[in-house]
Amino acid sequence: MDSDGTQDARGTHASPVPRPAGPPEVPAMPPRPPRAPGMPPLPDGSAFLTWLRAPRPDAAPGVWRFGHRPRPAEEPEEIPTRQLLSGALIAFLVGWLIWSLLQNGYLGTWWWVPFDLIVPDAWRGGDSDLGETGTFVVYQGYELLVALGIMVGAARLGRWGEVWRRFVTPRFRRPEAPETRTAPEDDPAQWNEVRAAGAPDAAERLATEARSGLMRDVDHARILRAWQGVRTGRHSLATFTGAVLKDGAAACLHPSGERDLPARLARHDLVTGQVRLGTTVDDARNPYSYRGTGLALGPDLLGTSLVAVGPAGSGKTGTVVRPLAESLCLHALAGRAAVVVVGAAGAGLGPADAYDVVVRIGNQDSEYDLDLYGGSTDPDEAAAVLAEALVGDLADPHPGSDSRRSTTVLAQLLGPFRAVHGRFPSVPELRQLLDGAPGPFAALRQGLQEAGQESLLRELDARERQMGQPGDVGGVLGDRVALLDRPAFAGFFDTSGQSRPFTLKALDHPVRVRIDLPQRGHADASRMLARLVLAQFTASVAVREDRSLFACLLLDDATGVVTPEAVRGIQRLRSGNAGVVLTLRTLDDVARPLRGPLLGATGCRMALSGLTPWDGQDFAEVWGKEWTEARDVTDRQIIAETPAGKAVHMLRRVITGKAPTARAVTVRQVERERWSASELAHGVPAGHAVLSLTDVKGEHAPPLLVDLRG
Repeated sequence: MDSDGTQDARGTHASPVPRPAGPPEVPAMPPRPPRAPGMPPLPDGSAFLTWLRAPRPDAAPGVWRFGHRPRPAEEPEEIPTRQLLSGALIAFLVGWLIWSLLQNGYLGTWWWVPFDLIVPDAWRGGDSDLGETGTFVVYQGYELLVALGIMVGAARLGRWGEVWRRFVTPRFRRPEAPETRTAPEDDPAQWNEVRAAGAPDAAERLATEARSGLMRDVDHARILRAWQGVRTGRHSLATFTGAVLKDGAAACLHPSGERDLPARLARHDLVTGQVRLGTTVDDARNPYSYRGTGLALGPDLLGTSLVAVGPAGSGKTGTVVRPLAESLCLHALAGRAAVVVVGAAGAGLGPADAYDVVVRIGNQDSEYDLDLYGGSTDPDEAAAVLAEALVGDLADPHPGSDSRRSTTVLAQLLGPFRAVHGRFPSVPELRQLLDGAPGPFAALRQGLQEAGQESLLRELDARERQMGQPGDVGGVLGDRVALLDRPAFAGFFDTSGQSRPFTLKALDHPVRVRIDLPQRGHADASRMLARLVLAQFTASVAVREDRSLFACLLLDDATGVVTPEAVRGIQRLRSGNAGVVLTLRTLDDVARPLRGPLLGATGCRMALSGLTPWDGQDFAEVWGKEWTEARDVTDRQIIAETPAGKAVHMLRRVITGKAPTARAVTVRQVERERWSASELAHGVPAGHAVLSLTDVKGEHAPPLLVDLRG
């Protein structure tokens, strides 16, 4: 089961990672704070079953569906509190007055006519068949019915029911847990679809594991993914059944042998694939159906890519990147996703044991290396990716820029070198070739002549002719490669086969990767390596065999990474079931001609608190305008023409201190920005963000004010 967790997710294109000698130990579920999604199972499995059976109704993009209660699209008209309470009191007084007038005979005796028509004569008077007590009860009962009728009329007139629902009921309402009552035929814990497909023994084994507390949320998601592989024909029913009967909830394990992460900081729901980032604020600028709901992201939204902009300390890493990385690592353990997280060393992107591969560039203790050429064997392909990393930020943001010439220069060197040595050059060797060192060129020429590679000799001759000519980009490429030819990177980017390089070709498997960049003292090299990873990612996901596996790249601090080719690559990711998450301190870190295309290429855009007005203007333009209702209120002074009117006006002026006025209200439809640059810069509280969403199906949510701490 390729992407269902049965192949080596730690395998790289160059050198697979050896498995442990013995079977990995599956630890007990680590203790976590009690919560519904991802709650550790109790010995009887009640917490897991409660989580699994909780309602998850369909909702608009971004709504946390676990236990969600849908709200109407439009806000119902609500009577102001003062008006509601005064109306209820007045209605009570009116009802009491009517009853008092009836009792005292001020309104006549007409209200006794129904009594006279219905009640038999034998029941009236002290000598009736009922006796004095019975007669009293009959008369008092009728008066009670009349009083109740008056009370019902007063209650309807005074909206007593609304008063009860608004002010009384909330005081006695207990917090409601998600409803878990499920019909047996719809109970997900019974695995009825597996039973119906002819595997009742496997279904019963899984149901027993769930009831006994041996199944986790990751187990359920992983086995469900494996079952989907059976339905699509990638795996046989016999293989699935055998694995379940043998291992139960531990069937179809991820190659790492892990069934959960070492720790969780965010709230996850693996049934819907969502991770909760915060709460949509109950604000008039948010649509009514979103107010007060949880805000969550999943692969359906990340498949359109996300860009988050906010200054340092606004919460990009802790409240956005870390929860998303945690969620995607859980998806990888369930065989659903492959994730690559890139950030500075010590950025807080999760513990090392939460990943299968950790590449610490510049750290000599790193177990893994990074393949500079992306695992490619095609010189032209490798040259295109490497050129984007080296000088992509120097190219003009329009077609016909220097990136094409840089690709040609690199291809003129990589092709001949590979033909002679059977591999691509290392960083020092590539630097010598770009600098035009005579020794390496002569050795390369001799090797090509001995191999009879005439076409590659012409490529090498063309490179020699171009060196030193005006406009030659070889010198720029050499200067950029020199940033990697430093003592700190001496043991990295090796191509001789002596290291363990990781390549993004491994994204065909549910692998979890973290790449630590050496930003301290090597900021330019870090930005270049970040461009390299992004270029390799966009190139690799386009040629994957299994696109049912969601692939995502999380790039913490994308300063200097956004290039024209990167924007074009991001636009192509949605069709390959992949996406990227980019964070920026400011849009000034992106070239001005690329800011609009970047915001247009990403379906999810987030503006965090502390944004500058200039950045806010770019977001305001991409979010556009909407039609709203504007109310213009005008007060004009009333001029009295009669002596009585003037006297009344004078009295009102003495009492109120103001001249009598008449108010005119004009309502009109106007087109205004959804969020203005000023509002984004000054109206977003600390710990909040404004976020717009678009899913892979094209459904979208307008900009929402979200509390990232809720």
